[in-house]
Amino acid sequence: MTDVFGLSHKDPSSGGDTNPAQPVRHEQVVFCSDERSGLYAIIAIYSTALGPGLGGTRFYPYESEQAALADVLNLSRAMAYKNALAGLDLGGAKAVIIGDPSADKSEALLRAYGRFVQSLGGRYYTACDVGTYSEDMDVVARECSYVTGRTQAHGGAGDSSILTAFGVFQGMRAAADHAYGASSLRGRRVGVEGVGKVGHRLVDHLIEDGAEVVVCDVDEQAVARVRQRHPAVETVSDAAALAASDIDVYAPCALGGALDDETVPWLKAKIVCGGANNQLAHPGVEKQLAERGVLYAPDYVVNSGGVIQVADEIEGFDMGRARARAAKIFDTTLRIFRSAEEEGVPPAVAADRLAERRMSEIGRLRGIWLRR
Repeated sequence: MTDVFGLSHKDPSSGGDTNPAQPVRHEQVVFCSDERSGLYAIIAIYSTALGPGLGGTRFYPYESEQAALADVLNLSRAMAYKNALAGLDLGGAKAVIIGDPSADKSEALLRAYGRFVQSLGGRYYTACDVGTYSEDMDVVARECSYVTGRTQAHGGAGDSSILTAFGVFQGMRAAADHAYGASSLRGRRVGVEGVGKVGHRLVDHLIEDGAEVVVCDVDEQAVARVRQRHPAVETVSDAAALAASDIDVYAPCALGGALDDETVPWLKAKIVCGGANNQLAHPGVEKQLAERGVLYAPDYVVNSGGVIQVADEIEGFDMGRARARAAKIFDTTLRIFRSAEEEGVPPAVAADRLAERRMSEIGRLRGIWLRR
């Protein structure tokens, strides 16, 4: 829910440990505008309990400022929980730039944005997201020290979708292990909604593992590229048709809100595990999934491979080390499923509780004073 300032609060129906009488507010929300370059951005820092906030920059043509604000508030909160369960000493934050990246993106705009990030003094580390790429982060870094997800030529991790897709696949293996007693997707029919940066790489992993794959995407060229690489992949017309088709696993890998009151009743899949952020359209959807016997792998758990990849840049990037950390998503996902069963709650609630526990326990240590 939101207060009169538009700030997001934790919904008491989510089942987390937070006292509903003490709503959780974002620490800081910054509106950034540079008229000459056309920059209009919002940076939201949800929590720095574990360290500086890390989260990508989404460049998207929002229909309104309010829609952009709602998105950045939800995404930044998810980043806090994602970073906590990924075992990172980083808090949660996110940024959105309002506009059409194909028409509005420019060097001046990106550099202006970089100066606003720099003005936060290290409270926020930015990276890539929808509409931004490693090359864009190189431009932002010309004005800012707090940038990850840069190109390999500039010492960065490059395309973070590599480990995002790898992590989603690890989470899906864990879901299969919990639901079917085997961690392989061989012989399982997996529906992938969205075959862009993350989705097409997930298809690669699934095909290699022996899964049958069916896909859809609003971009026909994206579908064609997947079909050219994997001719056996099937297609359906749209997301609604995919969700209602005979699949074992549904993998939302496009924008958020894929699981809503209209979609859930049609789902035939036994598992939902995908790369999209904020897949649950509203609180309570996780309960609907549980009531229908659908095993939901919390999105911010399984798609954390990308943030693990870019966070590794802060220590000096090493792909082997980052991949080993991302492989642990398998164990974390299994732990959440087991906790959910023990506590009698949906996996999304169990994941929230584990994340909140780590933020509370480790964040408390900041009370032990150290000389810097």
